[in-house]
Amino acid sequence: MFHRSVVSISLAIVFSSPALALAQESGQHFWSGDWYLSVGVAGFSAPKFEGSRRYEFRFSPLISAGRQGSAPRFSSRNDNPSFALMDNGAFRAGLVGKFVPSRDEGDGHELKGMKKVKWGAEAGGFVEVYPTDFLRARAEVRQGIRSHDGVVADLAVDAFTDIAPNLQLSGGPRATFATSGYYDAYYGVNAKQSAASGLDQYKPSSGIQSYGAGAALTWKATENLSASSFLEYKRLAGPAADSSLVQQRGSKNQLLIGVSATYRFNFSLQ
Repeated sequence: MFHRSVVSISLAIVFSSPALALAQESGQHFWSGDWYLSVGVAGFSAPKFEGSRRYEFRFSPLISAGRQGSAPRFSSRNDNPSFALMDNGAFRAGLVGKFVPSRDEGDGHELKGMKKVKWGAEAGGFVEVYPTDFLRARAEVRQGIRSHDGVVADLAVDAFTDIAPNLQLSGGPRATFATSGYYDAYYGVNAKQSAASGLDQYKPSSGIQSYGAGAALTWKATENLSASSFLEYKRLAGPAADSSLVQQRGSKNQLLIGVSATYRFNFSLQ
C-alpha cells in the first residue's frame, strides 16, 4: 500500500550567514563544496492510522541531502528528510520537510463518519547537537500545510555504538508535541462527526502527543550502501490519548517494526 504510506521529501535549502560570508571571502559560490544525496526505501508494519489498534504493511521512501562533514554522520529513520548547510561539527541545522498523506474512511472502519483529512505537507527547521561522539540529540519543528494548520515538534536522543565491524546498534527516547490545529484534524470530533460516527464529541487542546523509544541495528554493507532493521514503540498521551476516537475505537499503544536500505551518492559542486 505504497499510496497510503507517509512519503517524505526535501522541501527547501537553508542559507547560513557564516557559510555565505566564507564563500564570498574565498571567491566561491555558497554551493561550492562536497555534498551527499542519500536515497532508499523502508518497509514496515505500522498502525493503519495514528491511534488505530489494527496494523498493515507499508513502504516509504527515505531521502536526505546536505553538505558532507569531516566524518560520517549518524542518521535515524525517524529523521524527516532535511537539507542543511550549517554544520560546524558538534552542531547542525537547516530546513526539514515532510509530505503528509490524506486520511479517510478507507483507512479503517473506525473512521466512518469522520471528516477526511486532506493530503498536505509539514515544513520547518531542525537542529542536531552532538555532545559526545556516541550521542546525538535532534529536534524538528514543522508547520502543517493543507492537511492541518497546527505545529508539530519531534524530539529524539540516540546513543550509538559499533558492536562489530560495520554493524551499529542505536536507540533512545522520543517524544512528540503538537498544537490544537494538528489535534483538531486527526483527533477532534465535532457535533456533525459525532452524529455520523457515534463517537463522543471531543475538542482537543495543545500538548504532548506521544512518548516512547526506538532502536535500530544498521549494517554498512559498503562505503555507501547500508541496511537496517528497526523497532519503534510509542504511547499516545495528552490530547491524542484523550480523544474519543482512541478511547472508544483505537489504542494508545503504537508499535512499528521494519527494515530499510539506503544508498549514499557523493558529489562536489564548484
